[in-house]
Amino acid sequence: MTMLHVDLDLVRKYNVPGPRYTSFPPANHFREGIPWSEVETRIRQNNQTDRDLSLYFHIPFCETLCWFCGCTTVITLNHDKGREYVETLGREVARMATLLNPRRRVVQLHWGGGSPTFLRPDEIRRLGQIIHQHFQLAPDVEAGVEVDPRRLTREHLVALREIGFNRASMGVQDFDPRVQQAVHRIQPRELTEQVLTWMRELGFQSINLDLIYGLPHQTVESFNRTLDIVLELKPDRLAVFSYAHVPWIKPAQRILEKQRLLPTPETKLQLLKLVIERLTRDGGYVYIGMDHFALPQDELAVAQREHKLQRNFQGYSTRAGADIYAFGMSSISQTPDMYWQNQKELPAYERAVHAGEVPLHRAYFLTEEDQRRRETIMRVMCDLSLDYAAMSARLGVDFEKHFAAELEALAPLEADGLIRRRPGGFEVTDTGRLFIRNIAMCFDNTLPPPEQRRHSRTI
Repeated sequence: MTMLHVDLDLVRKYNVPGPRYTSFPPANHFREGIPWSEVETRIRQNNQTDRDLSLYFHIPFCETLCWFCGCTTVITLNHDKGREYVETLGREVARMATLLNPRRRVVQLHWGGGSPTFLRPDEIRRLGQIIHQHFQLAPDVEAGVEVDPRRLTREHLVALREIGFNRASMGVQDFDPRVQQAVHRIQPRELTEQVLTWMRELGFQSINLDLIYGLPHQTVESFNRTLDIVLELKPDRLAVFSYAHVPWIKPAQRILEKQRLLPTPETKLQLLKLVIERLTRDGGYVYIGMDHFALPQDELAVAQREHKLQRNFQGYSTRAGADIYAFGMSSISQTPDMYWQNQKELPAYERAVHAGEVPLHRAYFLTEEDQRRRETIMRVMCDLSLDYAAMSARLGVDFEKHFAAELEALAPLEADGLIRRRPGGFEVTDTGRLFIRNIAMCFDNTLPPPEQRRHSRTI
């Protein structure tokens, strides 16, 4: 991909609150009080097929809290909690496995957190044993894990490789020591380089680094130095997130407010421009969309070119058409007509599992119209284009007629050069990749007025 140019005037115009569309409808539409019996009926129906599976395991533990963090975590120094949690996961998996079609193959496996590498190496192996006992993993399974290099030994990575992991993601956020100090996450460059070396020696096929812009002390000059280091390390993928300041959800973020060191909105926009232009120009990365970049030969970029990309609660995925069965506190599962989420607090989750119950917190049953709109939004965000005839065939409706108002609503975005219409469809321009959430929002019939939205900003 050639270098992308970022028009800051367009960014200012379109930087409004909006969903990230890891699900549709977004998770704030999920409802509590839905009986497990209704969820179970749909799970049984879903397992009349041999559709592929994607498994997600949430490991919530961290030793310390990073003050920018928006994840669902449990902060503790007691590593015995990890051992107990693995056995609780084993119980949850065993109960769910009785409902699943044993012929279904697992084509994707992901451990997130928290920090999955909070677990000791033998606990990693134990959870791997549980998974292999109950599921049939495909020979070419895409198995990714999030790791924290600050509490990692080579033995952790050896254990992960032994049980089948072949991809890894590592949080960096920023290499500047002042920024690290301000956000309560000290991670010297040498430590990150050591872990990268181990991963490559052990044969991890794709390595991702996470960065965040909008943190205390960050300037264009300082973050440019971080990007210099990143381009030297040359990870296969990068996720570069805009810091989402939501202290009403994550109270620890008020610490960053009190420091009064967060960059101004204008500086944050300059950081965004720097990231996209440098990674696509100097690094040769493909801007997948949202926060994600990948080298042209990486499976993520290949899947996008071949229109095989998917989006879910783990971000972008290369394995389209797989149903997600998720385990652990707060985890969210997804089938064609349903989402369901586990209890969000550890005590409630553990009580339910140990009582032989399902740790159900809330769920959502999709209508036919929900499914049409989810597929439309998914194709916009993943394929960066829509073919109306293909969508008509896929959705069983006359797409142009059904979505006439939504297609008309794209006119201002077309005028600003974010999309390019063609006979029978439209495509997202290179400029429009940055505004993909805004384009998707045109097809969202659940979206409240801007002043009522409790979402992060779209850019």
